[in-house]
Amino acid sequence: MDSRLHHLPGLRYFEVAARLNSYSRAAEELFVSQAAVSQKIRQLEDGLGCKLFVREGREMRLTEQGKILYKNVSLGLSQIVTGLNQIQSEPVEGLLCVSSTPSFASRWLLPRLWKFSTQHPNIPIRILTSCDAPNLKQGAADLAIWQGEDLEVSGIEKLHKEFLFEETIYPFCSPHLAQAIHLTKPEQLLSCWLIHYESGGYPWQSWFAQAGVTMNRESVQWMEVSTFDHAMNAVMAGHGACLASDSLAADYIERGLLIKPFNIGMTPGIRFNLIYDEESPRRKRIAAFSNWLHQEISEQA
Repeated sequence: MDSRLHHLPGLRYFEVAARLNSYSRAAEELFVSQAAVSQKIRQLEDGLGCKLFVREGREMRLTEQGKILYKNVSLGLSQIVTGLNQIQSEPVEGLLCVSSTPSFASRWLLPRLWKFSTQHPNIPIRILTSCDAPNLKQGAADLAIWQGEDLEVSGIEKLHKEFLFEETIYPFCSPHLAQAIHLTKPEQLLSCWLIHYESGGYPWQSWFAQAGVTMNRESVQWMEVSTFDHAMNAVMAGHGACLASDSLAADYIERGLLIKPFNIGMTPGIRFNLIYDEESPRRKRIAAFSNWLHQEISEQA
């Protein structure tokens, strides 16, 4: 056996740090200290006689040798996990970790999740929110509810994707803003702040095109925020308009905090997909959650 295989514990630390580009985020995933991650990787570099990472600002970037090693270590660990999953299957009872964007989790999933818990009291749900694509092979999440089509579902990942639903996208703003500018025509929004959030991915250019308005991206005012909730806070404060779906903005509308000034919807809108590893040892729990999701969506239709 190759003597370098005694570095296997260090290679696990290396894979997580390389995937996340961060020792601190790797420490969080591994439930160890950042110093422990740094020490393991330093020992690995000393043992292999090459540098694997270089620091760039707050992030750790792979060297050329690191990139080669990461590609092969990632593939190897994925194959190990696949083998383990094929010989193990957890019972339906137990924890299930669901990954979602912050906006979908807070506006759609969490208000309905009590229904799943009522039907399946022995499957506690942990919600993980992030705008970054989850690693469904080696990360903490068992499944992801993902907006759009940009989550990798091919190659070595071999992930399964199920379509959940699609929603039309509309502009929303505060009643105060609409009154202040006497908002009656779509082109008036060109003079407002157009608010965009990272997990949304809804292009204002497409909505204006649907409304028959020509938009010059360089001449409008943009506000970039990280989450839907941040975007809604800015809109409710009267700072501009944001694109969203009816389900995400519904309770704000009911409370009189937002209005939909134009019933001009952008189609196709945003697609929501359920994505998971078919070889997961928690596939019985995933099936239970998937069945509930589809049932919930059909009842809301």
